[in-house]
Amino acid sequence: MQQVFPSHWAVPPIVIDALTVTVAVVAALVLHWIAIRVARRLAARTPDSIDDVFVDRAERPLRWIFVALALASVRRLLHLGEGASAFWGQAAGMIVPLLLGWLAVNMIRAGGRAVELSADISVADNLLARRRRTRSAILTRIAVFLVGFVTICLMLLSIPSVRSVGVTLMASAGLAGLAVGAAAQPALKNIIAGIQMAFTEPIRIDDVVIVDGEWGRIEEIRLTYVVVAIWDERRLVVPVSKFLEDSFQNWTRNSSQLHGTAFFWLDPTADISRLRARLEELVRANERWDGRGFVLQVTDTRPDAIEVRALVTARDAANAFDLRCDMREGMLAFIRDEMPEALPRGRMELGRPGWSEPVALPVPPAPGEQGSSGGAGAIPEDARP
Repeated sequence: MQQVFPSHWAVPPIVIDALTVTVAVVAALVLHWIAIRVARRLAARTPDSIDDVFVDRAERPLRWIFVALALASVRRLLHLGEGASAFWGQAAGMIVPLLLGWLAVNMIRAGGRAVELSADISVADNLLARRRRTRSAILTRIAVFLVGFVTICLMLLSIPSVRSVGVTLMASAGLAGLAVGAAAQPALKNIIAGIQMAFTEPIRIDDVVIVDGEWGRIEEIRLTYVVVAIWDERRLVVPVSKFLEDSFQNWTRNSSQLHGTAFFWLDPTADISRLRARLEELVRANERWDGRGFVLQVTDTRPDAIEVRALVTARDAANAFDLRCDMREGMLAFIRDEMPEALPRGRMELGRPGWSEPVALPVPPAPGEQGSSGGAGAIPEDARP
């Protein structure tokens, strides 16, 4: 750089260093801009937008990595003293792992985003897509945690004082590990449960579950907890370990298709065939029915009523719930308007043949009358005062 100026000019070294750093940074930014433009053009040729996700995620960390590489390449040309050179090395030892960790985390998240774009859960048969999304979400968070942990360790190891203290801490690592493990037992338990859940898959993203008596969908699976979106827009936060230790209902474990039921208590004399024909009309006219089947059966009897169950099928839980409500309303309106005799009634029967006739009891005599020989109006001798 000194050769750029005439020999009779006395240029301070700090100016030369500043110009050198400026040229290096500008060259790095230009190279980064060219590389990103080329990557975007290549990504635009693909039919999907997955490549664009990786380019967008890599743009910012790569910019600073290019700058760091440019500064490292011109370090030998700078007029640095002993203290400045030590500071430069110390800063590079912390910044380079930080930039590389930033790039790795962005690439991991870009991979998770790519899985989300390729796995569409809005279709009817979304079992495979939900499985991919669930596994990708859990593994992405685990990978981000590990990369962050390794990055911090590399940054700390670049500090000589920390590196020397680490040798002393190794002797007590066993006891420290036991103490930390005992203190962080709930957190470690949920982290291990989250790793296990990624492979056993008791739940997946968008699964319909009943947990603690609440009906909802799995909205988010974190490393230590799960967020369940309740039907009334509340959110239930559940520890991951609960899904591995306690029982819960999963309505979409193998398929989103469900059977819905509606129960009616009717009179024992109700015309079931007529009700069954009406149910068929209602089901076939309802767009929520998936066409797999329907049935109406008498499932229980009592002395005063019978239990009638209407069973219908739907493609998912939301449609099954609405279809059940439609069947209840339609059948109740039909019974009310056209079959009121099917409603439960109480019965009482009097004067049944074969019952014993009422027996006439003795009538006491009127005041002043006394019966001497008994008869219908006589009072027995032992009953007189």
